[in-house]
Amino acid sequence: MLDSKIPAGPLEQKWSEYKGHVKLVNPANKRKIEIIVVGTGLAGASAAASLAEMGYQVKTYCFHDSPRRAHSISAQGGINAAKNYQNDGDSVFRLFYDTVKGGDYRARESNVHRLSEVSANIIDQCVAQGVPFAREYGGLLSNRSFGGTQVQRTFYAAGQTGQQLLIGAYQALERQIALGNVTMYARHEMQELVLIDGKARGIIARNLVTGNLERHFGHTVLLCTGGYSNVYYLSTSGMGSNVTAAWKAHKQGACFANPCFTQIHPTCIPVSGEHQSKLTLMSESLRNDGRIWVPKKQNETRKPGEIPEEERDYYLERRYPAFGNLVPRDVASRAAKERCDAGYGVGTSRQAVYLDYAEAINRYGRIECNKNGIANPSPEIIRRHGMDVVKEKYGNLFNMYEKITGENPYEVPMRIYPAVHYTMGGLWVDYELMTTIPGLYCLGEANFSDHGANRLGASALMQGLADGYFVIPYTIGNYLSDEIRTKEIPTDHPAFEKAEKVVADRISQLKNIGGTKTVDHFHKRLGKIMWDKCGMARNANGLREAIVEIQQLKKDFYNDLKIPGEIYEMNPELDKASRVADFIELGELMCMDALNRNESCGGHFREEMQTEEGEAKRDDENFSYVAAWQFAGEHEWVLIKEPLEFEVAKPSQRSYK
Repeated sequence: MLDSKIPAGPLEQKWSEYKGHVKLVNPANKRKIEIIVVGTGLAGASAAASLAEMGYQVKTYCFHDSPRRAHSISAQGGINAAKNYQNDGDSVFRLFYDTVKGGDYRARESNVHRLSEVSANIIDQCVAQGVPFAREYGGLLSNRSFGGTQVQRTFYAAGQTGQQLLIGAYQALERQIALGNVTMYARHEMQELVLIDGKARGIIARNLVTGNLERHFGHTVLLCTGGYSNVYYLSTSGMGSNVTAAWKAHKQGACFANPCFTQIHPTCIPVSGEHQSKLTLMSESLRNDGRIWVPKKQNETRKPGEIPEEERDYYLERRYPAFGNLVPRDVASRAAKERCDAGYGVGTSRQAVYLDYAEAINRYGRIECNKNGIANPSPEIIRRHGMDVVKEKYGNLFNMYEKITGENPYEVPMRIYPAVHYTMGGLWVDYELMTTIPGLYCLGEANFSDHGANRLGASALMQGLADGYFVIPYTIGNYLSDEIRTKEIPTDHPAFEKAEKVVADRISQLKNIGGTKTVDHFHKRLGKIMWDKCGMARNANGLREAIVEIQQLKKDFYNDLKIPGEIYEMNPELDKASRVADFIELGELMCMDALNRNESCGGHFREEMQTEEGEAKRDDENFSYVAAWQFAGEHEWVLIKEPLEFEVAKPSQRSYK
C-alpha cells in the first residue's frame, strides 16, 4: 500500500495544520546534515538555496556547465498565482479548481490546494529577488490569461519568464555557494542512487569532463531533474533533458507514477524534416491574443492573406465558445490534429494551423490611438501603434519565430502544430514529496503530484518554485529530525563500492558493444514508435505493437550500438547512450501504462474511449487512481494503485463550451 501522508482535516486547512505540527531540526543540528540536490533548474536551485539558507550543508549537481542552462528557461509564457490583481473573480479556490479540472480529475486534491495556497508567496519572493515582471502603467504587476481559465492570473516577464525566474533562483543559489553553504558540482551526472539500510544515502556521479566516477554521501537526496519528454526524440525539451536520475531511483525501488500522462503542446513550430533534433515551443501566451484558424476549404492553396474572413474557420471559438482559443492544451492539441487529419491543414506538410495576430494588432492600435488622442487614425497608424504593443508583450517570441522560419509573423500568421512538451507523470511522492524510498525526495516536473492528466499553462514554473521555496523546507524536517544522530557515512562503505561497480560495468557494457549504429539512430526509432503509437492518440492494438517493437529495439540497441571515443574523457556520445538506454525502458513502461488505463483523460487519449463529439471520455468508476508502477525485473512491473478521493472538486465531464 502507498501511504500518501495526507493530513487530516478540511482541505483548506491541511497545509497550515501540517506546518503547525511538523517536526523541526534546530539550527545547530542543521549544520551537521548534508543534503544532495540533483538538478539545478527552478525546483533544484530554489530548494538548494532555501535549504542552505536554513543552515543545512547542501551539495548540488547539474550536467550543464552552469545552472543557468537548465531547461526551466524555456518556460516562456508566465507563472500562475492567485492574487486576483485584476479583481476578476480569482481566488485560491478557483486556481485549485481550475487545476484539478484541467488535469481531468486525475490529480491529488491536497497537493493541488497547497500549490494554489503558496502561489501568491512565489510572486512576492521573486519580486523581492528583482525578477522584472511586466507592470501596468501605474506600477502594479500585470497579468494575462492562459489556457483552461477564465481569469487573468498569469504573471510574466515579456516572453522570457522562465529565464528571469531562473536567474532569480540562480542568484539565491550563488549567494549560498559564496557563503560556503552549497558545494556546486557542474558537469556531473547522477548515475546511481546509493541505498544503505533501505535509505537514500548518496549518489554515484560521473564527471562528464574526465569520465571519472565519484561517490557522494548525503543524509537525504532530492531529485529535481525535470521531465522525460525526450523519450519521443522530437520534443520541446532541451536535447540534454533526460530521465536517467529518476529511472535509476525507480529501478532501486521508487515507484514511477502515471508515466503515460504526456502533454502535447498545441503551440509549436511544425516539424520541417528528418534533419531536426528538437522542436521549438511558441509560448502559450500567444494564444492569449492570437486567434487560431484554418481555411474552410480543404487542401486550400491560397496564401492566408488571400483568404477572406468568411472563408476562415476559427474552430476553437466555434467549438468552445466559453473559452475559445484559451481551452486547455490537450483540448486545443486534439482539435488541431482533427482539423489537419480532415484535410484543412496548412503549409507544405498540411500539418499546421494558423495563429493570427492581425486582430490583436488592430485592437491594441486603436486603444493606443485613443490614449494618445489621435482622432480618425489611418489603418497604417493603427497598425504601427498596435505592433509596438505586441512587440513589447511578445517581441522575443516573434523574433524567434522569424529566425527559425524566415517568415515575419507581424505580416503573415504563424503556422503552429502540437508537439510533445511536458510530462505529468514522474516518480510517485507523498504529501511531503518523498518517494517510496525513505530519504529520497522528488520535486518539480520529475514527480507526478500536481497536474493530473494535463497541466494547465503557466503552472510548471509555479510547481517548481512552490516545491523548492515553500514545501520542501517544511516537509524535509519531518524526516531529518530523526536523522540528527546519523554520522557522515564514509564513501568507502560497501554500498558505495557496489553502486560504483554497477555503474562502471554498465558503462563498459555500452562502450564495448562495438556495433555499427549511432545513438541517435536508436533514439529516432524509439521516438517514431512512441509518437505513432503512444502520442496524441493511442489504441490497444497500437500499444501492444509498440511494446513488442520497443523490446526488439532494446535487443538491437545492445547488439549494434557504436560509441566512438573513450570512457575516461569527455564523451557526449557515451553520455547520450546511457540516457537513451533508460528512455527505451521507460518507453516500454509508458506503453504498458497507457494500455492498462482503459479510458481517455487529459493528455491520455484512447481512441476507443471518446464521446460522440470526439472529446475524452473518462471512466471514474474504474480508473480514478494514480497508477504507481514498481520495477520487478526486465520487462516486468507491478501496478500499485493510489485511489483518488475528491471531497471538494467533484469529478464531472469537462466542458469548455
